[in-house]
Amino acid sequence: MIGFIQQLRQRTPLGWLQLSHEKSRLLVALGGIAFADVLMFMQLGFQNALFDSNTKLPNSIQADILLISPQGRNVLNISTFTRRRLYQAMDVQGVQSAEPMYINFIDWKNPKTRQKTSVLVIGVNPEKQALNLPDVNKQIDIVKLPDTILFDRASRGDYKEAIAQVEQGKPVTTEIDRRTVTISGLFSIGASFGADGNLITSDQNFLRLFPGRQASSVSIGLLKIQPGYDVKQVKAALESHLSNDVKVLTKAEFIEFETDYWKKNTAIGFIFSLGVAMGFMVGVILVYQVLSTDVNSHIKEYATFKAMGYNNLYLLGVVFEEAIILAVLGFIPGAIAPLGLYHLTRNATNLPVYMTVARAATVLMLTMIMCIISGAIATRKLQSADPADMF
Repeated sequence: MIGFIQQLRQRTPLGWLQLSHEKSRLLVALGGIAFADVLMFMQLGFQNALFDSNTKLPNSIQADILLISPQGRNVLNISTFTRRRLYQAMDVQGVQSAEPMYINFIDWKNPKTRQKTSVLVIGVNPEKQALNLPDVNKQIDIVKLPDTILFDRASRGDYKEAIAQVEQGKPVTTEIDRRTVTISGLFSIGASFGADGNLITSDQNFLRLFPGRQASSVSIGLLKIQPGYDVKQVKAALESHLSNDVKVLTKAEFIEFETDYWKKNTAIGFIFSLGVAMGFMVGVILVYQVLSTDVNSHIKEYATFKAMGYNNLYLLGVVFEEAIILAVLGFIPGAIAPLGLYHLTRNATNLPVYMTVARAATVLMLTMIMCIISGAIATRKLQSADPADMF
């Protein structure tokens, strides 16, 4: 290992010398790689925000097993099933409790601007802990009062005055479908690609907001398992005991069900994946053009090296050295610029767009692969170069 390191130190950095000799070409190449990296960072950031924002509610549900309608596509389009299935689930050994959760979209008026926007209303039994949200659980008794709700402080829109007023202990009133409701508490889930915000209230208040909805029409069944029982075994028992008008999912499967919908069944998930692929291809083309031009400019020098006895492997190493240098140097500005763009996106949309170490490592790896592919394509002419043809 020591000998290998000494060889590297003694080796002439031809790749860097060739790149730095044409500084304008180097800057153009780094700009192109940075642009490709920014494009990949933004698309991956949007894609991750898509999945994170739409799985926050499923992640916060406090249940071991969930029952949903087979017609449901995701949380925002969950459909309903009969509440009888919850009573039947209680007959299965190992099931400790089975509680209903009601979910639906509704238009409400912004307390300040009075403009209408669409929010997701979640109705739960206030006597049972349905969500793993400390802010909700501490204030759950509030929603036992008629027409009282908890508001998502991370909703998309101008709610600063209303939030400040509630934080001071002063309830805020607004209208939901011509019904006056009172905001008496706050929690945080956040906006998503499908909903501007969330409201949580009791199951009874939910039914008041939706007079056409029957209490027997349940959106999600929340089942808790008795200690000592295996969740998968209880799930299998439920599937054999209940009719096929409900789907039985563990919590992990329910989160995967939500993610798969946005990843596979919507155009937006495909668009973000395509954007990453397009950024990668743009980078390959830009780096190929730079390396190909560099090889063509120094083809006689490479031929001279061949005539002196250097083999193709050594010459290919020079080009790959250039590719790796371009990848590393281009990645630095390509990773810095998205930090500001992520901040702007968060402020404008309230979506969870953040830089992560895993994403930075992924883009760096893609950048390295992108430049190596470009280098491999650019060296085809170099391998076939004959010194006799050059002079």
